[in-house]
Amino acid sequence: MIRSMTGFASVAREDENAAVGVTIRAVNHRFLDLQLRLPPGLASTEGRLRAAVQRHVARGRIEVSVSVQLRQPPAPEVELNEPFVRRLTEALARARDEGLVSGALTPGDLLRLPQALVIREAAKDTEGAEGGGAGPLAEAALEDALVALNEMRAREGAHLQEDLEARRALIADLLEQAAVAAEHGRAALETRLAERVRELAREVPGDPAAIAQEIVRVAARSDISEEVVRFRAHLAHWAALTAAEEPCGRKLDFLLQEMNREINTIGSKADGEGVPALVVAVKAELEKVREQVQNVE
Repeated sequence: MIRSMTGFASVAREDENAAVGVTIRAVNHRFLDLQLRLPPGLASTEGRLRAAVQRHVARGRIEVSVSVQLRQPPAPEVELNEPFVRRLTEALARARDEGLVSGALTPGDLLRLPQALVIREAAKDTEGAEGGGAGPLAEAALEDALVALNEMRAREGAHLQEDLEARRALIADLLEQAAVAAEHGRAALETRLAERVRELAREVPGDPAAIAQEIVRVAARSDISEEVVRFRAHLAHWAALTAAEEPCGRKLDFLLQEMNREINTIGSKADGEGVPALVVAVKAELEKVREQVQNVE
């Protein structure tokens, strides 16, 4: 199945406790490279979220961002600097005894002293102590986002498949042309060799059977039938891979390497008018396919 490695999805879910947003960005990568950004309170769900991504995605660089907004923010934390207040109280008591100040230390006085009180926002417990918290909500939102991501990647993959199928048909046609031209070239080589041997036989007698065997042996060096059969098998394998449900990007990449080896061998062995140009055309198409396959999951 052809599915692009690039895509984007954004999903929001909410309930009475929290609102969760999940954003996924996917780009090309040789393997699966998952970058997961979570709020601290969802750290315990990281393993399950990673497993969910791995169920839906085979390879690519996947960036997942999860945000959580609680419906009822926690009350701020207030910390009293007791040693400071105690020393301050003692100093004020001495000052009152000496008649330097009057009155007692009030809460308003403490609020005006930054050293006396530390007020900070409470850590958000996005897991929640009751009702399951935001964890299950985040997992459900991620599943929705992954489905949407794969729908987008499948749509783009359909366009990729059209292009790849057209190139596969073109490569198959070029190969058949090269095979025919190479066969004509091999036959022409046998004819040239036979004529040359007949010319030499007038001057140097020899065993006709041995000469005929040698002609066949020399001509066989340009026989590419084995390479053509293997190349055809690779083309059939290509079609089977793109029609299957499993991701096929890495397999196609390997298959293209094998096809390049076969066409290089064909180019070095085949003899015939037009064969070099056809081999160059096949190699050029294979390179275009290889670049396109870098986008396939």
